[in-house]
Amino acid sequence: MRKGCILLSMLMLLFLCGDISFASVQDMPERVDIEADSLAYDSDTETYRASGNVIITFEGGFIKADDVILDRLKDEATAEGNVFIKSGEDILEGEKARFNIGTETGVISDGKVFFDKNNLYLRGETIEKKGDATYFLKKGQATTCDGEDPDWMFTGSEMEVTIDGYGTVKHGTFQVKGIPVLYLPYMIFPAKTTRQTGLLFPRITYSRDKLGWDVGIPFYWAVSENADATFYQRYMDKRGFQEGVEFRYLIGKDSHGTLYGDYLNDTMDVSESEGAAVLHRDWKENNKRWSYYLDHETTFSPGFYLKTDIKRVSDRWYFRDFDSYNYYMAHYRENDTRTFNGVSFDGDKALTALTSTARLVKDWSLFNATALVEYTDNFQSWSNDDTLQKYPEITFTGIKQPLFNSPIDFELASSYGHYYRTTGYRGDVFDAYPIVSWPLSFGDYLEFTPSMGLRETTWESSYSGPIAGNQDKDGSRELYTVGATLSSEAHRIFDVGGKVVDKIRHGVRPEVTYSYIPYVYQDDKPKFLSEIAETNTVTYSLINTLIARLKDESGGVTYSEFLRLKLSQSYDIREARKHRGSPTTEKRPFGNVTAELDFDPFQYLSLDADAQFDVNSGEWKGINSRFDISDPRGDSLIAEYRYTQKSVEEINLTFKGKATDSLDLMYILRKDLLDKKTLEATYAVDYHRQCWSMALSYSDSPDDTRLAGRKVFRIFS
Repeated sequence: MRKGCILLSMLMLLFLCGDISFASVQDMPERVDIEADSLAYDSDTETYRASGNVIITFEGGFIKADDVILDRLKDEATAEGNVFIKSGEDILEGEKARFNIGTETGVISDGKVFFDKNNLYLRGETIEKKGDATYFLKKGQATTCDGEDPDWMFTGSEMEVTIDGYGTVKHGTFQVKGIPVLYLPYMIFPAKTTRQTGLLFPRITYSRDKLGWDVGIPFYWAVSENADATFYQRYMDKRGFQEGVEFRYLIGKDSHGTLYGDYLNDTMDVSESEGAAVLHRDWKENNKRWSYYLDHETTFSPGFYLKTDIKRVSDRWYFRDFDSYNYYMAHYRENDTRTFNGVSFDGDKALTALTSTARLVKDWSLFNATALVEYTDNFQSWSNDDTLQKYPEITFTGIKQPLFNSPIDFELASSYGHYYRTTGYRGDVFDAYPIVSWPLSFGDYLEFTPSMGLRETTWESSYSGPIAGNQDKDGSRELYTVGATLSSEAHRIFDVGGKVVDKIRHGVRPEVTYSYIPYVYQDDKPKFLSEIAETNTVTYSLINTLIARLKDESGGVTYSEFLRLKLSQSYDIREARKHRGSPTTEKRPFGNVTAELDFDPFQYLSLDADAQFDVNSGEWKGINSRFDISDPRGDSLIAEYRYTQKSVEEINLTFKGKATDSLDLMYILRKDLLDKKTLEATYAVDYHRQCWSMALSYSDSPDDTRLAGRKVFRIFS
């Protein structure tokens, strides 16, 4: 009975004070929970003493340690042994800590702090958390490198860091692998996780022939949550000081844009000719050179938007002189439509023209209307007076759709354009081209689609220029088109039975297309209107496809077309019916054989190629191919071959090899095989670690030699 009373008393006490075995105190003020191997409570001082695998959870974080004393009057925890504190996104570790749960401030001895957003580590003999985002360290260290032996770090007798702000170091050093390389009596460094105003990393290169030493120091300005700007200060010792500014803005969720401009008073004397002296310049110093770019888009409602893509430069030599680096090359993003993610063209010296556009687009489910204004700068001519501009061009298009719920399909292409040039023909053109077609199926293996279209074109034009005898031309053109497509398809499915590739479908599609356009008198049309040639041709093609059925680990199925090979040729009936003018005149009704290949069997290999072969002369007219191969390690090779008969023969190679996990080697070769000269040879080395990187490149081309270096320490993300 006595033992029973004692046991009952102990159970009542445990019920009042909590469970000692993995004790837990629930529903304390300010939502604090305690778990530990053993737990004692002093009601007089409102103090908890927890030992063994202690976990104290509070709103916004938790404390882990071997032993913790929690003073509930002060909401202060004193922890010892393997202390681990998570406060918001920040992590504090050490051997001993005093931490206020209410204010989330405190001091940790022999401690370490980690900030996840910018991968910043702080270590110190003592670390005091003074507020939500400010830390004070004695005998401190700061680095963004992972590991106990960081590649680099700042040290200081005193250090104060404000997250999303700056850090200060007093009586410190900059160390590489623990070796001091620079004494820092006082230094400020960024410790930011969001957009902040400040200097960006500089760019330093050397161009032997064009620019000399080329130094750029960008300055970033976080104007507001919806706008920012970057100021590009660039000094070229052979040309002078160039100033540029990029302004990016977001007006609500449906309107955004990027505006850029630069200006340079060019001090370099240049005398050269291009294109058999068709283009020549003899420049002395003080040439005013500039460029600007505006990319803006506003969406008024779904399917109704305005987009501008405006770019201009001061002269046709701009991209040739600054081909080593310019804003447009650095920000070019091919086929990328994300907001603020780049410009629409690559500003290299191969540009022959620059076209600015502004378009207003309205989409419906089956129709589209677009109003376009377009201006083109022609870099291949001294004057832009004879370059045709569109002010504006309005198109209305109807996609293929059933006509009044019948089996007959209808589609429409129509446009109105006002075309302008200072010298030459200019005027207005209206064009309407409705087409009807009737798709017919004969079983599962044959499809036949005849079509017919009526095309009406009217124009009004005038001539302005020095040549006498040119008169205004007004007129119209009416014609009809007839066409038909006959196709079939046979396929076979092969059961591969692989873990990833389950089955492969091989399809063979023969196709024959007939096209007829009658002869129409067009000698009275203006020169800015394209001629529609008389046509009577049959085009036959054979298309091979391979489609893989892929299985994932969860049993899901996807399909991927990894090979497409198309062979085609045209037969000109008009040419075959021609009478030979002389015994030596040869009819050539057969056109070029065209081959198109897309081969993408898996992630690390692809081949794209197209070619044209002249069956009459037995010569290749053109070849374009690109071969990409890589491996999971990061090695890659891109090989391109471009050939146009009697015009272009060029090979481009880009090789990237990973010598080690941290060292990349790169080689770029562009070679003109027709003129037997090297267009570019670039050698580059990129050494990168988790928290810093360094790159060096050397480029040689016929008109310049360049050396560029880059070193980046990851101070913030």
